[in-house]
Amino acid sequence: MSRLLSFSIMAIIGFLAQFIDGTLGMGYGAFSASLLITAGILPAIASATVHTAECFTTLFSGGSHLFFGNVKKEWLIPLVIPGVIGGALGAYFLASLPGEEMMPYMAGILLALGIIVFYRFLRAKVPPDNNAGAPVANQNQKTSLRKLVPLGFTAAFVDAMGGGGWGPIATPGLILTEDIEPRKVVGTVNLAEFFITIAITVTFIATIGPELFRWDLVIALLIGGIIAAPIAAYLCRRLPHRILGILVGVALIGFNVRTILAVIL
Repeated sequence: MSRLLSFSIMAIIGFLAQFIDGTLGMGYGAFSASLLITAGILPAIASATVHTAECFTTLFSGGSHLFFGNVKKEWLIPLVIPGVIGGALGAYFLASLPGEEMMPYMAGILLALGIIVFYRFLRAKVPPDNNAGAPVANQNQKTSLRKLVPLGFTAAFVDAMGGGGWGPIATPGLILTEDIEPRKVVGTVNLAEFFITIAITVTFIATIGPELFRWDLVIALLIGGIIAAPIAAYLCRRLPHRILGILVGVALIGFNVRTILAVIL
């Protein structure tokens, strides 16, 4: 019964994490990894577990966003190529470090991501979604490669190191600098994340070995995430993003402050 209960709880966490990620464009990895680390899972195992599940959830989520027209296709390659490189390097670096010693550092990364998410939704001005079909200024303007390339690399590197970070860095980075509908940013970031996640997972398999993965947690997160993905994509433009984003930021801060204090004390 305890195993069944644990599996069910992780499936619910996977559902909530994917629902958050699919509507806000961020949060799946940071939310899931924070809970795994709080439960005592070593950082490399936590990140590997989350990213393995994300291989499937990001496919469903990105595909759903593509179906609903939420993807700006010309951004994909400039984000994906540097993202794959950054993600692989981050995973290799994390796998080569002692697990116990990395726990407070990874919690620190996730805490910083929580602060970014909280601040972004509390204070940042977000351009209104263009649901009425009115033209958006400069929407067809090409985004500078000098912006997309470092953004993709940095977001993916932090994502691999922290178990999450692609969305909290890439989504605000695009929303706050590009005059485009937020749903397009969310959908593009979600679809690009699929390719970054594959690179990170393959790197973890090559470095720590698949036998160390928590496959029970992978399956639970996967089931919950797959159920949530199309629902989140459909509701992407209809939910109160600001309130949900603030709550996610508060949750990430709380989880990781607890982990850091447990190590210090």
